[in-house]
Amino acid sequence: MRSLSVLYAFLGGAIVGCAAALLFAPEKGSDLRARIKDILKKKGIDFTDDEVEQLVEQISAQIEQ
Repeated sequence: MRSLSVLYAFLGGAIVGCAAALLFAPEKGSDLRARIKDILKKKGIDFTDDEVEQLVEQISAQIEQ
């Protein structure tokens, strides 16, 4: 059970790290949001523009803490 927790912690960290890299990349915000939406669509997750905006705000808030 402990190894499963370590795996989840690693995966969570990797996701947050990728999100941080995307957010801090020198790219226009609208282009970044479109890229996030495309990545999620490829994974089978369909988001509206408002939902992508909320996701970006949540990730930004997590990074600032």
